Amino acid sequence: MSFRKSFAGARAFALVFFLALSGFLGTTGPASALTAAATVRDGNAIQLGDVTYRLDGVDAPELDQVCIDDHADPWTCGIEARDQLAKLIGKRSVRCDDVGPEKSFGKRHRAICTAEGDKTSLNEQLVKLGYAIAREPIKANVKPAATDAKSASVGIWKGCFVAPQEFRTGKKDGALLGVACRADRDKEIRAVLFPEDLTMPPSCGIKGKLAVRARVTGNIGIYHLRGCPSYPATTKPDRWFCSEDDAQAAGFRKAYNCRRPK
Repeated sequence: MSFRKSFAGARAFALVFFLALSGFLGTTGPASALTAAATVRDGNAIQLGDVTYRLDGVDAPELDQVCIDDHADPWTCGIEARDQLAKLIGKRSVRCDDVGPEKSFGKRHRAICTAEGDKTSLNEQLVKLGYAIAREPIKANVKPAATDAKSASVGIWKGCFVAPQEFRTGKKDGALLGVACRADRDKEIRAVLFPEDLTMPPSCGIKGKLAVRARVTGNIGIYHLRGCPSYPATTKPDRWFCSEDDAQAAGFRKAYNCRRPK
């Protein structure tokens, strides 16, 4: 066999191997679009199968976040945002178009999601109802909906709240948002929005504590599971999480003395 034929054969084999490998790698990455029955994780996170998407351009109150309503009463706005998203979906399947990884939320991807039969995305609908604010979109154009919700004082805008991002990081001196905020009651309002004893949402028993030492590993806090030695000692958690995935997505790492209970 001549050198030229041997080289040509080797090159053909390499090309076939490369194409096969590319196809294999392509099947292991996140799908560009996925349609399935949806499980609502929180106000802006939807799980389809084993994939969790965050609604692109949307930031809803966290499940353990407290807002103030238009009657000046504390309000579990994060739970309401989740319930509103679930209501928008109903029992319909949802299509989520992947628009890229979410750098701030672990392994999750951003997506534009639409319930079966709808022409308007869930991203836009939730923001227009006032149960989420606009945040760093990649492709979803929700800013007009956010402007409408703020102007109409609907959803969380009818009361007083802090941006979900500031609640997550414990920034207690951030801007107060909503028509019910009063400058002469600033201290009292912040005490309500950042209570010392944060109420645990139903079935969300993982405790999170903001911690400077967590920054060594690129996190903002540490979470503690039931059965861990540190769990009972964490008496005033800064956050409550429903799953380890939620805690990790929010930038918390597991306590080093913590092992999954048997």
